[in-house]
Amino acid sequence: MRLLGVGMCAAALLVGLVAAPAQADGGGAEAEAGRAGLRGVGWALKATGKDSRFRGLAAVSRSTAWVAGSKGTVLRTGDGGRTWQDVSPPGAAAEGLELRDIEAFDARRAVALSIGEGAASRILRTEDGGATWTEAFRNPDPRAFYDCVTFLDARHGLAMSDPVDGKFRILATDDGGRAWRVLPDSGMPAALPGEAGFAASGQCLVGSGPRDVWLATGGGPVARVLHSADRGLTWRVADATLPAGDPARGVFALAFRDLTTGLAVGGDYRADQASPRAAARSADSGRSWSQAATPPPAYRSGAAWFPYARSTALAVGPTGTDVTTDAGRTWRALDAGSFDTVDCTADGGCWAAGEKGRVARLEPLRQPGR
Repeated sequence: MRLLGVGMCAAALLVGLVAAPAQADGGGAEAEAGRAGLRGVGWALKATGKDSRFRGLAAVSRSTAWVAGSKGTVLRTGDGGRTWQDVSPPGAAAEGLELRDIEAFDARRAVALSIGEGAASRILRTEDGGATWTEAFRNPDPRAFYDCVTFLDARHGLAMSDPVDGKFRILATDDGGRAWRVLPDSGMPAALPGEAGFAASGQCLVGSGPRDVWLATGGGPVARVLHSADRGLTWRVADATLPAGDPARGVFALAFRDLTTGLAVGGDYRADQASPRAAARSADSGRSWSQAATPPPAYRSGAAWFPYARSTALAVGPTGTDVTTDAGRTWRALDAGSFDTVDCTADGGCWAAGEKGRVARLEPLRQPGR
């Protein structure tokens, strides 16, 4: 949108999640982690040496992550954030590209999205850890503005643009991001007046499984979530409960744990405006949304499910991080630091990124005297 785009280490983190030592393995520890929440852990900042705002984040594992942001910057770490390699695409800084989303398959292959009107919207791809980049797509339509990109597997990916001719526009690839094509819009519902996506965290378009994808909207009279079960060819739309009726309000991020259970976070991104209904949840693939009984206290721009506890998830925003341990019904504060986006991996690696070069990884808090 124009306004904004299991090893030993994992086992150690899981121990840090519970309020008391786990007395069981596997499911027992997972259940206890879900009940206790993310107590005993917090964000450990990782110095990047940059001042870019990183709204794009792709967590590969506890050791490997990519971030993308303002000034055409892309960084990559392979040692848990101790060191970062600047792998920015050549010329991206000179052109002032805003890299608001990045999707990584591993430590070497990644796809980054630059946002903006017309040719400013581009998709770049690397296969060698960022040593070289190939421009896979440059938007030829001045009416289009691409906000987010997501991949369902190593071959199939989608990107979404704000409405063109009254409908959201969808790009698709089936070769890992090397080539992209605009999908027909016959199966896309009409956009509402003023409706668009938010390029705030790279999470306005998310997938689960090989074919299902969800699209978040704002700016219109109602905040909505669109769902496709056929890789973007046809869509079903549902109203969300988040604040709407203003260009600064809506659903900013989605997170689906599986094909049925999802979270929506957002609100009003203006610092002087309240966001009393900043989160909602769905248990039916996004057909309907229920307001959180105790939502985060302010606007949130990113969300991610924690891998070890099926009901635990994180939400981040400029005023802090919140955690839910009951699948989005209630949220409580975890941290007061500013972040824009969050991502978790199967081995327990949770990362967050945001303004002024801030990147952090979720780690057990150090105990006094240790």
